[in-house]
Amino acid sequence: MRVDVGVFAHDEAAGIAAMVARLQAQDMAGIEARVVVLANGCHDDTAARARAAGAEVAELPLGGKSRTWNRFVHDISRPGADVLIFVDADIAFPTPDSLRRLALGLAARPGLWVLNSQPVKDIVAQPEGLSALDRLIAAAGGGLDDWKTAICGQLYAMPAARARSLHLPIGLPVEDGFLRAMVLTDALTRPEDLGRIDGLEGLWHIYQSERGIGALIRHQTRIVIGSALNFAAFDSLRALPEEARRPALARAAADEGWLGDAARSRLPRWPFGYVPVHFLTKRLARARAQPARLLRPRQLAVTLLGFGFDAIVYILAQYRMARGAGVGFW
Repeated sequence: MRVDVGVFAHDEAAGIAAMVARLQAQDMAGIEARVVVLANGCHDDTAARARAAGAEVAELPLGGKSRTWNRFVHDISRPGADVLIFVDADIAFPTPDSLRRLALGLAARPGLWVLNSQPVKDIVAQPEGLSALDRLIAAAGGGLDDWKTAICGQLYAMPAARARSLHLPIGLPVEDGFLRAMVLTDALTRPEDLGRIDGLEGLWHIYQSERGIGALIRHQTRIVIGSALNFAAFDSLRALPEEARRPALARAAADEGWLGDAARSRLPRWPFGYVPVHFLTKRLARARAQPARLLRPRQLAVTLLGFGFDAIVYILAQYRMARGAGVGFW
């Protein structure tokens, strides 16, 4: 099996050598593997440090996760690769065969388009010595989405042929959510099929959690703005005949202005404005679906605090989009 691993690295100089060492320690027995550090839009010496650590590096002057995804899938990966693995440069692997298990797990299920690793926050994986705020963040996070039917952009695998059938518009702040919709609907040409995405049971990776309220608000605001832009992009594509949607995606992958044009033509929208109200109420909807949990004082407190946090993010996202934030927002 030929597997190409793309490591997405933007201004990761501080940790890229350690990441290269973690990748080199991965057991890829029986797999013809190639690992490429995708140093995109860096303002530091990420590329030089990765090379010094022994990595193959593709130095891309223009940044952005969706743009870099397109370059890796369509230009940088080997034409003969069977599987593509997408890795963020700042995660850790708890086992020495994580990438091998992901590749073999995908190959064993030819009907899948995406196989995920389960994301676990560092403050959950290593809970010793946490502050009260850290414990609250750990308790409030997770559970809003099913990692087996979502796509977590930190670590997942796709059959190369499936990935190459798709393109991502330049400038998506939340590229994995957009990719999920394209995978489940074959670029909005078929009904949604949740059987195309799954997670590999027992496979997980560790990522660094935001630790301060300000950082959490900035991170979640990006997610909400990116999701609102995704909906605008979906609407623009659905306005086209089905046979024109895939070619439109390919054009959007080469057109800096496509996503901005889609947003301006679709947003704001009555009555919710720029951001659908779903992003404000989804935590409450989840709580209503499990009423017994709300009888527990701790769970009720976490839910109410979480809703307050969501309300701040929702209002901030509306304000920032009204002021012009959107495409490429990070």
